[in-house]
Amino acid sequence: MSGTQPDLETDQAERSVSDGTRFRWLFDPKLLTVVFGSLVVVFVGALIQVSYGAYSMTFAEAWRAVFNPNVLFNPQAWDAFLLGEPMPDMSTESLIVWNIRLPRVFVAVLVGMNLAVSGAIFQAVTRNELASPFILGVSSGAGLMILLTLVVFGSLTTFLPLIAALGGAISFLIVYVIAWKNGTSPVRLVLAGVIVGTVFGSLQTGLFFFADDIGVVQSAIAWTTGSLTGTDWEQVRIVLPWTIAVVVLSIAGSRQMNVLLLGEQTAKSLGMSIEKVRFALSGVAVLAAAASIAVAGIVGFVGLIVPHMVRNLVGSDSKKLIVGCLFVGPALMVSADVGARLALSPTQIPVGIVTGLIGGPYFLYLMRKQQNMGEI
Repeated sequence: MSGTQPDLETDQAERSVSDGTRFRWLFDPKLLTVVFGSLVVVFVGALIQVSYGAYSMTFAEAWRAVFNPNVLFNPQAWDAFLLGEPMPDMSTESLIVWNIRLPRVFVAVLVGMNLAVSGAIFQAVTRNELASPFILGVSSGAGLMILLTLVVFGSLTTFLPLIAALGGAISFLIVYVIAWKNGTSPVRLVLAGVIVGTVFGSLQTGLFFFADDIGVVQSAIAWTTGSLTGTDWEQVRIVLPWTIAVVVLSIAGSRQMNVLLLGEQTAKSLGMSIEKVRFALSGVAVLAAAASIAVAGIVGFVGLIVPHMVRNLVGSDSKKLIVGCLFVGPALMVSADVGARLALSPTQIPVGIVTGLIGGPYFLYLMRKQQNMGEI
């Protein structure tokens, strides 16, 4: 027995050192800078969002409403927000801030997380930094199902979020089937995505000719360009559970993403079942994209540029990349939504237009700066 105690203490010490080493990457100065900077951007964007609107409020009044203890520490209020229970009595300012303005910020944060992580996973799976939910057909499939529902099956508009998510998932399955030839390859996946996206995009354009109601056309344009106008706690409740699942699964799969980036031969030599891993990771990416499309429509460029920005700041390690995307994605979405809401006030433009205006010049800059773009 006398030799057992030192052995136990040694094992415990080794486990402690191992756990400390395992999470040391979280304290990388570059990653911490990215996280802190993104939180500042989200905070400032939220401050602006809750302070401006049809009901005039000063910054001080808006933030007194945000930190109103009668709402912040009221279980009945949180039951109403997160479970859809009846709303308790609250002041006009608190009602406007908590029931109208803050949910829009929360949806922007969750959508930004999902799109950024989706893009990061797709880029790892295809080993191509130009891959995104849009390039791989997910967005096109969702957009086609949205238009088809609005134009042909108007009675099903209540289920539009679910239909959008289903369309994105089916579209990627079609891409995967087209790309399959004794397995898939990054090049075939991207090419199949471009083919499916082009075909579905043409079908979307064709469907506009069958829409007689201008209201249907406007609603379709809002969905296919991405918009956070009119979002409330219902959208938060829709997207939050899926976002939690995406965060957990993407971080858990970050090691496999790193192995895929080494190349197929190296991954096989390490014993990885490449097709199973690629399909599972793609499923997580589709889930993330579909969750965002279900509440905000098709927001372009976020899934494309955020992973690229984070990779340039923290490196290609997938753990750091995923965590960085979880913060930079919301920062970009909240900032873009502030611009979409206030740039042409009182007219609000779709947030997807703003992300497109940001993403296009950014990639033009990258194209001019870098000699080789594409493969990671």
